Amino acid sequence: MTDDTGSDKSTSDKEAAEVGRDADGPETSPAEFHKPGKRLTLGHIADQLGISTATVSLALRDSPLVAEDTRAKVKKTAEEIGYIYNRSAASLRTARSQIVGVAVHDILNPYFAEVFTALEDVLEEQGQMIFICNHRDDVKRQRAFINTLLQHRADGLILCPSVGTTAEEINRLVGQGVPVTLMCREVPGVWAPCVHGDDVAGAYAVTKHLIDQGHEKIGMIGGRRESSTGRDRHAGWLRALEESDLDPEKQVDVPELMTQADGRRVAPQIVASADRPSALMCFNDLVALGMMPVFRRMDVEPGPDMAITGYDDIDGAASRTPALTTVCNHADKIGRLAALTLLRQVAGERVPNKPILIEPDLRIRESSPPKGIRLGPRLVE
Repeated sequence: MTDDTGSDKSTSDKEAAEVGRDADGPETSPAEFHKPGKRLTLGHIADQLGISTATVSLALRDSPLVAEDTRAKVKKTAEEIGYIYNRSAASLRTARSQIVGVAVHDILNPYFAEVFTALEDVLEEQGQMIFICNHRDDVKRQRAFINTLLQHRADGLILCPSVGTTAEEINRLVGQGVPVTLMCREVPGVWAPCVHGDDVAGAYAVTKHLIDQGHEKIGMIGGRRESSTGRDRHAGWLRALEESDLDPEKQVDVPELMTQADGRRVAPQIVASADRPSALMCFNDLVALGMMPVFRRMDVEPGPDMAITGYDDIDGAASRTPALTTVCNHADKIGRLAALTLLRQVAGERVPNKPILIEPDLRIRESSPPKGIRLGPRLVE
């Protein structure tokens, strides 16, 4: 038997019956199919509490215009009835979404975990929700993330820019009225502030420390030289060498390394170098910490046989054997200042588009002694 469309009615009846049958056999009666409920609104809460929808809206946004006990009642009622705040609709009314995007190149780096903690503390105090992107120095991933933020009407963007980011694309955002704050890396010519450590000064200080310890062969290991951070730390290393009449051309210089895996991979190359350095200035702590165990396996003891320094002073750097000499780049200060700088822009304040430099601190520990000197305990006797 067929219906008006020519389909097999017995088949369609059978399929309809299957929809109401549980996987284990018994059929479900039509009465057990529930109609979808109506979406809950601010009006439901307002009616239940006998207050206006405007008061409910303000209470859900933690407005100080609403008494604290009223805010608590509104939130409790909303939770009990299962109301979900419609952030998209609210953003159309207020031109604010309470969303901030944060993008960095390596979310696995403990340094950025510290930056995020500081960012969150500041932004969450202002009711901002954070969207995070790990762009991995892929400028296409970064651009896709920024486009998504714009579609969600984000209030602003905090960006550690990918290699390949142009001033034009950042300035286009600023020109459209999107608040932008750069952090950790600069992009020349942008119309946005940038919060970062003074990487030239930090790299100079740690290299000068190694020179003061009597080292003349000081390798520079790591850093993406297309990024401002890589260029600046390399520049600080060069400046310290040149001021001490040490020829940079005669030093080991290995760019682009960023991770512990990179450090492990390059360590045998450093040890086998024909003109092996007696000290290494690493771009960051991860590279340094990756090399140290490999050196030991090759019977080169970090410290006495190969002085080694890092950068960033990540959690755990001080507890290694030997404790790692490094540069504290004040991740917490950078995170807080980046968040506060963005919030000033979101509030409508004009912020100068110039770098906000955080002065680094040299942390001298056991890993960078004069050649042949042991400052820390021997790991294995």
